[in-house]
Amino acid sequence: MTNELMTIEPMQISAVTLKGTHVRLVPPDFKYENDLVKAAQPREIWEFIATAPGQTPAEMHAWIQQAIDETANGSRIWFIIIRKSDGCAIGATSYMDIHRSNRGLEIGGTWVTPSAWRTPINTECKYLLLRHAFENLGCLRVQLKTDLRNVRSQKAIERLGAVKEGVLRKHMITRTGYIRDTVMYSIIDTEWQAVKEKLEGFLKQRPLTADR
Repeated sequence: MTNELMTIEPMQISAVTLKGTHVRLVPPDFKYENDLVKAAQPREIWEFIATAPGQTPAEMHAWIQQAIDETANGSRIWFIIIRKSDGCAIGATSYMDIHRSNRGLEIGGTWVTPSAWRTPINTECKYLLLRHAFENLGCLRVQLKTDLRNVRSQKAIERLGAVKEGVLRKHMITRTGYIRDTVMYSIIDTEWQAVKEKLEGFLKQRPLTADR
């Protein structure tokens, strides 16, 4: 699509299950509570995460209820990340900052237990979310963001083929009270085909190798 004037219907978005080779992304449900509590224990997950579900059973239960409610009312569409090799829930991700009339959204709120780091899981999660956003929802823009201090996350986003748009200075106060600068990235509809081919190449050529 170009930037020319056109009539565009608002985007329709709701809960859905997305299936890949390594992961399934499923709507939030209390049946994943115990797995998620276990997955959330390593402290290194939360170093650069602005908000977190919590690590106790009570905190996770409350977070799952919130995720269910937000998904139901459409303000944010949450997914639980299921590792297909063992059926365990190992983290979560979401469509957030949803702009239906402008056909845009953000992939964010993502966390994954460290045992899945440097595996194909993150690449496939982003691939499934991006494919659904562009090919089923008809998005014009998908954005991603991360803490300026989180170099590992920036490299992972850039590896997807996202375009760095800039840094939002003093963008948010995190749960620890840190005043965070945020790096913004995006992929637009006209870039999706090239990004798709790149990600499919990663997943096809090195299905068992680590993300870099």
